[in-house]
Amino acid sequence: MLRDEDRIFTNLYGWDDWRLDGAKRRGVWDNTKALIELGRDKIIDEVKRSNLRGRGGAGFPTGMKWSFMPKEEKPGKPSYLVINADESEPGTCKDRDILRFDPHRLIEGALLSSFAMGAHACYIYIRGEFYNEASNINQAIAEAYEAGLVGKNACGSGWDFDIYLHRGAGAYICGEETALLESLEGKKGQPRNKPPFPAGAGLYACPTTVNNVETIAVVPSILRRGAEWFASFGRDKNSGTKLFCISGHVNQPCNVEEAMSIPLRELLEAHAGGVRGGWDNLLGVLPGGSSTPVIPKDVCDDVLMDFDGLREAKSALGTAGVIVMDKSTDIIYAIARLSWFYTHESCGQCTPCREGTGWIHRVMKRMVKGNASPDEIDMLLEVTKEIEGHTICAHGDASAWPIQGLIRHFRPEMEKRIRDYRDAAHAGRPVPQAAE
Repeated sequence: MLRDEDRIFTNLYGWDDWRLDGAKRRGVWDNTKALIELGRDKIIDEVKRSNLRGRGGAGFPTGMKWSFMPKEEKPGKPSYLVINADESEPGTCKDRDILRFDPHRLIEGALLSSFAMGAHACYIYIRGEFYNEASNINQAIAEAYEAGLVGKNACGSGWDFDIYLHRGAGAYICGEETALLESLEGKKGQPRNKPPFPAGAGLYACPTTVNNVETIAVVPSILRRGAEWFASFGRDKNSGTKLFCISGHVNQPCNVEEAMSIPLRELLEAHAGGVRGGWDNLLGVLPGGSSTPVIPKDVCDDVLMDFDGLREAKSALGTAGVIVMDKSTDIIYAIARLSWFYTHESCGQCTPCREGTGWIHRVMKRMVKGNASPDEIDMLLEVTKEIEGHTICAHGDASAWPIQGLIRHFRPEMEKRIRDYRDAAHAGRPVPQAAE
């Protein structure tokens, strides 16, 4: 387990002052000028050696992503850092607590990260529903400007840096980096074809890096404590500390910072009071938010909470939004409800996603009731395969994976539901009602 002295987010629960004075007491803005003076190459090298991978879901190596940015600024082509605070993944609420209770840690991280990439401007794109979080960030930005920590000659370093907050309108698709850039430019939030990638042509067709809130917020701690310190937690290529959002059928739902690669069972029992009704009452877990495939109890017994461990279990770490379901859960209805979410949030740009998500939901409504044939389970799986990997962005994959996880691990339950429906209809008994 992670020791208290190794925690980065020391005000995760808002017990201390989130404003500038409180942040400084917790070590934020401590001689930031010296960190800037390390130079761009040194900062990027430290982030690479720390093995930090993106905390927004994709898990791409952060230092490598930064190195794609141009070394020299071209006339009329400034570089930008865009921070993705559009936290819309069901089951995920880690960035929200950083924005509320530790905004200065994010702002300092934005300064250092922007400097490393040669960006004089940073935009924070925040989810529209996060009113209080946006208010706190705005106040923190104003405090940082007033104290000379950002703006002209930020922290006395000679580097000019401006930071802006942009509020979205609550579209899930704008969590995808290129759809976010489209929205930030004032256009409809729809993903762009890649290439070109944002590092080549991003915001306003200029070099841009889009990073998650948590990814940027840990950068100052990595530079202060050293890449080796951060890399000492977790397994190789799965390093560092991580915020986990634990919800569902546990005794104490919570956000908690822990070391990467912690066993799922230890995470739940140490911080969330264990599964409601005991570990043997566990049915399954969505380990990385609603878009990741469900894993059943026998997998949960030993799985490690990191990128590679969950990939080996045919799921994903995603945003580390751990949604726990005990045996009282109607797993077919739960996944059907998620299929409606992805149908509703599809931007409609790609035909496989636009048409396929709606078809999946209509079939899943009948699956909940049992009004289907066993052959339709295979048809459902086939349609998810036709969607997965055939869209501009990963929204199609996100809509397909929960269904695939359901069929992979709970197919007998689906078949039983179909048999029960047929038996009830044949005997003239009332049949279950379909999910809405």
